[in-house]
Amino acid sequence: MNIASVEDDPAQGRLLQEALTSAGHHCTVFPTGKELLTALQRDGAFDLLLVDWELPDINGLDIVRWVRGKMGYTIPVMLVTNRTLEEELVTGLQAGADDYMGKPVRKGELIARTEALLRRHNIEAPSESTFRCGAYEIDPANESITLNGTKADLAPKEYELALLLFRNPGRLFSRDVLSNNVWNREIPATSRTLDTHLSNIRRKLKLRPDNGVRLSSSYALGYRLELMPDATTES
Repeated sequence: MNIASVEDDPAQGRLLQEALTSAGHHCTVFPTGKELLTALQRDGAFDLLLVDWELPDINGLDIVRWVRGKMGYTIPVMLVTNRTLEEELVTGLQAGADDYMGKPVRKGELIARTEALLRRHNIEAPSESTFRCGAYEIDPANESITLNGTKADLAPKEYELALLLFRNPGRLFSRDVLSNNVWNREIPATSRTLDTHLSNIRRKLKLRPDNGVRLSSSYALGYRLELMPDATTES
């Protein structure tokens, strides 16, 4: 895939470019926001944008807003930032970013996050073939998830929720996106339905680092199934 990164730190730019190139992608690094916007206006031929929040000429959020205003939501955008306050990250997502990644950037996390975003924007139907994620084997055809050869005893909605997370490791899901995907409706914030199902799959599937994954959560930001550095996904 053709990825654009705007990063004013040359060392960080090289790290991003080398990591993504090693994963089979083409990455063009722009040192300023103006240069990225010029390239987008000229041809816009990128499959994903990585936007540094702090730039010397244009604020990263302004770039996100420009992309959403001029190009819509056809291109996934991930903010790369030193900011860690929850309210700041919420602001970034509300501006139109699909995800965010903290600095210093870790190669494994970078590749997992970018490829999850690229899969999310792929219009092809998801494969029904068996695939692995960490220590888990997921078989969509038989609606089963096994850990070390033992099938998990999941209720139907628990399975649907777990399948969505396993298909998109690294992707940040808001509560509304999860509820619409699994229940086909928004679940009020006062309801414990979603929280109960997430608690159940965390317990039943033993979602923890020694099994290659971790389910992280923030009430304001959402939920993410994170792959541990040594874990992989296989089709």
